[in-house]
Parts: sequence; structure tokens; C-alpha cells
Amino acid sequence: MQLLDKLKGKLKNLRQAWNRADNNTFSMSQIMELFGSSYSADTDSDLGEIIFFTCLKILAESIGKIPCYLLDKEKKRINDHPATWFLSVKPNEFMTPARFFTYIEFNRNYRGNAYAYINRINGKIEGLYPLDPRCVQIWVNNSPRFTERTYYYQYTDERNGKIHYFAPEEILHFKSWITDDSGLSGKSVREILAASFAGQKASTKFLNELYSKGLVASAFVKYTGDLKRESQDRILDEIIRQSNEKGRRLFTLPIGFDVQKLDLKLTDSQFFELKKYSALQIAAAFGIQPAQLNDLTKSSYASEAAQQVSFLANTLLYIITNYEQELNYKLLDRKEILNGLHWKFNVSVLLRTNPEVQADIIQKLVQNSVYSINEARAFLDKPPCEHGDTRIVNGSFVALENIGAAYESKSGNNNANNKE
Repeated sequence: MQLLDKLKGKLKNLRQAWNRADNNTFSMSQIMELFGSSYSADTDSDLGEIIFFTCLKILAESIGKIPCYLLDKEKKRINDHPATWFLSVKPNEFMTPARFFTYIEFNRNYRGNAYAYINRINGKIEGLYPLDPRCVQIWVNNSPRFTERTYYYQYTDERNGKIHYFAPEEILHFKSWITDDSGLSGKSVREILAASFAGQKASTKFLNELYSKGLVASAFVKYTGDLKRESQDRILDEIIRQSNEKGRRLFTLPIGFDVQKLDLKLTDSQFFELKKYSALQIAAAFGIQPAQLNDLTKSSYASEAAQQVSFLANTLLYIITNYEQELNYKLLDRKEILNGLHWKFNVSVLLRTNPEVQADIIQKLVQNSVYSINEARAFLDKPPCEHGDTRIVNGSFVALENIGAAYESKSGNNNANNKE
């Protein structure tokens, strides 16, 4: 009867929580409490692990802040294409392009897959809508010939329970670099490095418990004589109660008792060195540089700039290439692709340096006729000036085919003078 009464009480509390909830949903802590189990945020997901969170943040924000343009074969921007509005201004009524790509990149790393539905009406794109990867499944037709096995996406709307089926051309699918055996679905880094994440979270939990104890190590009680188990527990409970009182620095002990703390030295176990090494390993799996994690022990300004270039070349370039190829295939038709149209992420926004170095680079580009003056001003967000579209170059420069022509002309004049 006691068990039944307890269960009725739990159900009553849960019903009251249901009535108070805005959207009639339960939290995980309420469900676990119903079954008598404890629940904490650090067991819900790996997002509570600071290194993992930082890596996700860096990658998602890096992709989110890179603008995406549609270019033709002459590298000129095209603004009148139907899909340009959705990747440059407003993918849907809820998101900006930065928020859209940030969410997509987050899911790609955290879940292993990121999906976006291409809403077309009469063949015209009307919006790009991200899908929850947990609600998407990939189904493959079991055809006898493996080259004829088409696949499609099944999406379950968690709000109304309806199931939708989409062809591959209707879904933008961005996956992790490592996939399952079929190559259709990606795997997240946290699935592959589960053991490393467990060790990192265990070290964080240990530090949190140590802080909660006031950075005081465990202790033992020494006494003379023999006490029953009940007496030992009663004395220890009283000591713990006194030591946990706020602002209390002293506590009383019975005669003949002594409290001694266990020696705890994190330096002896190289705790911080191992924690740092584990953090760098996790970051390396994401392609994150040490300087991006505020590890500046062996860094200088030059090395940080080199790490930023390395991050772009070795980490982001592969990700961006996959984005561009997926957008080209799903948002452009075959004729447009053959005519040279392609989507391009402007990675130059990641390479902006300090004003002094930037001015030196722009000056060299203008002097060598790579940029016109107005193109350089546009790079600095300045308005164009009159006659600024004319490219300038050093007048002493000559074309390759004309190298030596001046000497030949001089030699011919000398010969003519000698004949006279």
C-alpha cells in the first residue's frame, strides 16, 4: 500500500506540472523523478562539456558569418536568380542566412546530419526550411540491381505526427565527413569519441565536486576504541552537518576523536596536464586550432595568424566545398551549371587582418592592377569615386611578348647612325 500511495502522489504531482506547463510537455527531470531516479543536466547531452561546446560554437559561427553568392563563369555576381534571395536575404520567414547556416552547421557536427527542405511551388523556390535531424530517416529501395537502388527521406512532424516523404532533390543534406556503410547518413564526432567525452566530463564533474566542498579534500576520523556501525554513522553525520553549515569554520568532536584530511595534490597526478591534453585531442578531431581555445602558451601574433589560415585551409575549406557542391546540385538546374553558374562562399571575410596590414595588401593589389580603385574602396565599404574604375599599373611594365623590344629598337637606331 505504501508503494501504491507513493506512486499516486507522484502521478498527482506530475499531473499538476502538466496543467502548469505552457505547452503541456514534461521535462526529463520530472519523468526521471517519477521513477525515483536522479537526473542532472550533464547526463542529458555533451553540450555541457565546455570543449565540445566551444568547438561547435567556433565551427557554426564560422560558417554562419561567411556570405554566399551566386557567380557566373566570369566570377560576376548574379542577383536576379530565384534562389539568390533565400541564401542572401531570407531563407524562410523565421531565419536570416546567418542563423540558417549556423543552425545547419550545428546539426551537421552535433547530430552528424543537417537537412533543409526546399519548398517549391510550380517549380519555383519559395523557401528553405531546416528539419530536425532526429525526425528524419533515409529509406533505400531494395532493388535487385544495386545501381538502381534509389533512396528518399522520411520526415515525421513531431507536432502533429504526420509523415512526409521527400525525393533527394527536395532536401539539402549536409553530412559529416564520416558516414555509415551506405555513405548516405553521417556520423557525429561525439558518437565516435564517446570514451574521450566521458573522460572529459568525468574530470569536469570531479572539479565541480571539489569546488562544492570548498576545495577541501576528503578526511577520516581517528578514534580509540570500538564503535558499532550505528554509532559511527551518527558521529560522522554530525561532523558533516557541522562542517557544511554556512560560515562555520570550527566544529566539536567527542573526547578521543581526531579528524585528519587526506592529502590531495592535483599536481602530483598531473590532473590539469591530462585534462588539457584530452581537450586538445577533442579539438583536433574537429580541426580546431589551440589558439582558438585560448591556449596561448606557445603562441605569438604571427603563429595565431598562421593558425587562422591553417584553420581555413585544413578545416573549413572541406566543409565549404561540400556546402557549395550540394547547393549547386540542388538549387541550380543542369543548364545553369553547364553555363558556369555556381555558388561561392566568400572566405575573405575570415582573413581580415589589422588595418595596417590590410592597407598594405590593398595598395599592392591596386598598384599591380589586380583591383581598380573603386574595387578597393568597395572592399573597405567606401563609396566609389569618379574615374575610379580605371585600372592603373606601373608604366615601366611591358608585356611578355614585348620583352627586349626596346633594346632591338635601340640597336637598329645605332646601326642607322653608323651607316650615315
